[in-house]
Amino acid sequence: MGPRPQARLDPAHGNPGLGRLLASAAAADWPAMREQLSAVTDDWERSWLLRAASDVAGYEQWMPKVVEAEGDSGLALLVAGARAVQWAWDARTGASASHVSREQFRIFHERLEIAEDLLYRAAEREPGWASPWYFLQMCGRGLEVGQDVARRRFEASVRRDPGHLGAHQQQLQQVCAKWGGSHEEMHAFARQSMESGPEGGPLGMLVAVAHLEHWVHLDSGPDGTYITQDRVRRELHEAADRSVRHPGFAGRIEAPECWNAFAMAFALNGDKQAAAAAFAATGGLVTRFPWQYLNGADPRAPYRALRSGAGRR
Repeated sequence: MGPRPQARLDPAHGNPGLGRLLASAAAADWPAMREQLSAVTDDWERSWLLRAASDVAGYEQWMPKVVEAEGDSGLALLVAGARAVQWAWDARTGASASHVSREQFRIFHERLEIAEDLLYRAAEREPGWASPWYFLQMCGRGLEVGQDVARRRFEASVRRDPGHLGAHQQQLQQVCAKWGGSHEEMHAFARQSMESGPEGGPLGMLVAVAHLEHWVHLDSGPDGTYITQDRVRRELHEAADRSVRHPGFAGRIEAPECWNAFAMAFALNGDKQAAAAAFAATGGLVTRFPWQYLNGADPRAPYRALRSGAGRR
């Protein structure tokens, strides 16, 4: 048995195309970004690329000039809007609301309003795209638009792309307990989404994430009692069989994050065999989500610890 691969973080998730886009964004090379993104026809792929690229700090400084120069471009508006959403959340930080200052909230809301304007304009120019509505879902949660409006934004996304994983992930967050929903609503949404999607698609990941959200919401003690239940184990296996372990899943762009979610869920559940197989499928590639639940500063640390607990494979 060979050594386990070194745990590594890669903002590009091992995807060369995303790597090029991140480099172009960091270099303020709009022509290169525009050329690459214009060639993307799959809505979820466009959203996935832009969600990762929006983490690149600084291009909120030069994208307004691009929008001004290309005012009729839905793509320019979308790229600027996607970055404005992340720019807003950067100001708020990931702290709980009680630890966010009034000034931080002011900047947060101001930037989200900029993002909303850009994204609505993008949606008007590209009415067939789900991508603007996906980022509007993120805006809506920050602006606390309420469950009805949030649901309409989700529905606008999935009317255009029924299997859009990102849209489903955002709605899962919207209905979880910390954002005004409930554990029951969250689990029901995850299961319904998985069952309505095709086997071999990514929506089974939602079941794993729902269990992780439920687990992290509980106090120490009850959290372990919950996540180690046989019922949770059965649901994780069913979801993995319908998604990451299905032959049709191979080669999907979101595979690293999906496998990381199942690795964490199976490891916490205590299913060492399933966890070891999931860790092996990651190839040592650590994604920030879901490991940020355990260590936002260094997601590799909990990945390594739980992988060691699951044993080699």
